[in-house]
Amino acid sequence: MAAAARVADDEGGQHPALAFLIRAWPWLFLIGLCVFFESWSRASYGVTFLGNTFNLQSIALFAAFPLLLGLGQTFVIIAGGIDLSVGFVMGLAAVVMARVMQYTTPVDPALALALGILAAIAIAMVPGWINGTLISRLRVPPFIGTLGMFGVARGAGFLIAGGTTVPVNNPWLFAMGNERLFGVPIPVAITLLVVVAMHWTLAQSKFGQYTYAIGGNRIAAVRSGINVRRHTLLLYMISAGCAGIAGMIYTARFSAGAAQAGEPILLDSIAAVVIGGASLFGGSGTILGTLIGALIIAVIQFGLVFINVEPFWQFVAVGIVIIVSVLIDQSKGRLTGERKDAE
Repeated sequence: MAAAARVADDEGGQHPALAFLIRAWPWLFLIGLCVFFESWSRASYGVTFLGNTFNLQSIALFAAFPLLLGLGQTFVIIAGGIDLSVGFVMGLAAVVMARVMQYTTPVDPALALALGILAAIAIAMVPGWINGTLISRLRVPPFIGTLGMFGVARGAGFLIAGGTTVPVNNPWLFAMGNERLFGVPIPVAITLLVVVAMHWTLAQSKFGQYTYAIGGNRIAAVRSGINVRRHTLLLYMISAGCAGIAGMIYTARFSAGAAQAGEPILLDSIAAVVIGGASLFGGSGTILGTLIGALIIAVIQFGLVFINVEPFWQFVAVGIVIIVSVLIDQSKGRLTGERKDAE
């Protein structure tokens, strides 16, 4: 009995090493992936995988879009919600930005870029505000409300685009999407700035504390004086705003807007949040975790292409990681002694 007591962790009744592995598994898994692809590259090609600047920049660019969508999604999921509309909100923002720049580039290319950025962010806020209103005031379940907005944003994007991509010939836009700042691709630099801002907001501000409180116990949050309705509205507008930034970067990266730009990224954005340790039941999650989750997905996607594996295996690999992440999240309470409301 005494030996068992020494082995058990005081907080959860489990060995401290087991608790550490459960909490740190995304970091350990990312390190394991990097070691695997580095070893494969050296053994098969005789070159380094991680020591190649092009590879690192490619991984960062792979991670940028799901990470941007995942940043806003992190806030929503921590508060106990979900946003299924961000993929096509991203596409809507990309198309609107491209259309605005098509009309204004002949007048002034620099002004056209500024107007395009404003248009992308502004149009993204509209579905975010509608989502927040439906969920916070009309009591529509987040899954249903954002699924409906998924269809609305999708249709609006294709209507504005005329069912095709919207090309833009603007040197300022091309530079924003393809040039580098101190050796870092500008889209990656913009993404990192958003990551820093979101991390500070969630970890250091009262807004972030309220988000955790709502996800942990909504009734207690209401009784403590938090304006849950207003906060929920802001959460979905933040999520849409991140999708707008992603749409802006997409248009800059490819010098064109496409309504379907974010369609394949929606799953990856949710996966990044879940892989990073956020609970789908709400109340837990971090921006750094989402960053690690996005990097894991990007390393898997780029790494499999690098070793000449058929691209369809990317979906299988990411899907397996999502399932494992959810299983770990559901088992976390039993393995570390943390209480889960769902149990």
